Amino acid sequence: MPSTTVPTASAIEVPETLLKKRKQNEKAREDRLAAAVAARKASKAKRKVIFKRAESYVKEYLSKEKEEIRLKRAARTAGDFYVPAQPKVYFVVRIRGINEIAPKPRKILQLLRLLQINNGVFVKVTRATQQMLRLVEPYITYGEPNIKSIRELIYKRGYGKVNKQRIPLSNNAVIEESLGKFNILCAEDLVHEIATAGPNFKQASNFLWPFKLSNPTGGWRTRKFKHYVQGGDFGDRETNINKLIRQMN
Repeated sequence: MPSTTVPTASAIEVPETLLKKRKQNEKAREDRLAAAVAARKASKAKRKVIFKRAESYVKEYLSKEKEEIRLKRAARTAGDFYVPAQPKVYFVVRIRGINEIAPKPRKILQLLRLLQINNGVFVKVTRATQQMLRLVEPYITYGEPNIKSIRELIYKRGYGKVNKQRIPLSNNAVIEESLGKFNILCAEDLVHEIATAGPNFKQASNFLWPFKLSNPTGGWRTRKFKHYVQGGDFGDRETNINKLIRQMN
C-alpha cells in the first residue's frame, strides 16, 4: 500500500486555543446548570413561604369577617346598633375630564395621581386625605373597597412602576424586585398591605400604577354630576364602590 502524506485524524494535534475554548465552554455550561438548580431550589422554598403567607392572610380575613358578624349579632340581641369601624382605605376613581378645573382641585388630582378620566388609586384614610377628597369631590367618586375588589383590581388591572415604567404584574418577581425590602414578595402580600393599610402602604400604593378602568357596564347614572346621594355619581358612596369596581374592571 503506498504511503500517504495526509495525516490521520489522531495524528493531528488540536490547537491550544481550541482546547482552551472547549474547556471554557464546558465550565460555563456546568456553572449554568448549577445556577439553574440553585434557582429552582430557591424558587421552591419561596413558593412554600408564599403559600404559607397566603393561607395566614385567608385565615385573618375570615376571622375578621366572623368577628364582625358576632359583634352585629351581639348588638342586635342587646337591642343596640352596631357601628362599623371607620374605613382605613378608600378607592378613588376620577369621573370627570380635564376641562374647566380650578387650579386647586387640579393640583390635588395631580397629587392623587388621577390624571385621566376613569383612573383609580388606593388612598389611606387620614384627616388630610379626607380634606383633599372633600375639595375635589365633584370630580371623583370614592368608597371603601372590600378584599375581593382589591384582589380583582390588582390581579386583573395591576401594573407596577419599575424604573418609572409601567410594567404588568405578570409574576411575583416584578413585585419582589421593587418591594422585597419591605417584605412584600407576592401579589397576596400586596393585597394584604393595601387592604389592612399596613406600615408600608405608602410604598405599596406608589408602586402600583394608577388603575386605568373602563366605563361602567350599563353606563353612569342619568345625572353623573350630581352627588351620589342625590341620584348622581360623584362623592362618597361607601361600600357601594365595590359594585362600581365590578362594572368598571
